[in-house]
Amino acid sequence: MNMNKKTFQKVLIASIGFLVFVTFMAIVFRHFADEATKPAVAKAEEKVMYLTFDDGPSKHTAEVLNILKENDVKATFFVTGEFPEYESMIKEEKDQGHAIGVHTYSHDYAKIYTSPEAYFKDIDEVNEIIKRQTGSTTPFLRFPGGASNTVSRKYNQGIMTVLSKQVQDKGYQYYDWNAENGDGNPGLSADTLIETALKEAKGKQSVMMLMHDGAGNGETVKALPAILKEFKAQGYEFKVIDPTTPIFHHHIAN
Repeated sequence: MNMNKKTFQKVLIASIGFLVFVTFMAIVFRHFADEATKPAVAKAEEKVMYLTFDDGPSKHTAEVLNILKENDVKATFFVTGEFPEYESMIKEEKDQGHAIGVHTYSHDYAKIYTSPEAYFKDIDEVNEIIKRQTGSTTPFLRFPGGASNTVSRKYNQGIMTVLSKQVQDKGYQYYDWNAENGDGNPGLSADTLIETALKEAKGKQSVMMLMHDGAGNGETVKALPAILKEFKAQGYEFKVIDPTTPIFHHHIAN
């Protein structure tokens, strides 16, 4: 009888211990389950600005580079061969840490958009200049007028549909934009360019900003310091285009 009592006590103690253990584990499990189902604290989305310049290098490019350097900002230059006397600025752009892209050699719509053959002949010419100045060609590209341009209809119906596919088949990636400062119109004042740039970028976390450093873009140079200052104040981080950059493509209208 004593032995049975001792056995009973041992069983009772073991049972109580087991229940305590199970209860403890249930509490632990519930705690981690609650933690796992808590809504994640949203992190502030990164604000990124891809500043891009088309149509250079020209007489204004050195000024643009100086302003970028003073403000510790990197940009991407989609270059042409329109002004051979400034060709060496492409090397300067690269040496200062900016990215280089193809914009075409001639920037002549009537020439480049007559056929795919004419287009690729033209961009091959400018990529040879880029290679001569930087040591390598570039896979980054921007169509004159953007992929959505309709002017090309005058020269070849449907050519943008064809080119947008063929450039990627040949290893290029093209980039349009989702904001601009308006300096495609060289008659606008610096104040208007500043106002337009801020308005176009408003509310956007990731911005590809179209600007120009061509021969007629003196007002862009005047506007640039204020634009950079404002976007920095808004918390934008400036980045160059690289293979990881999000793709900014317009709707193709031809």
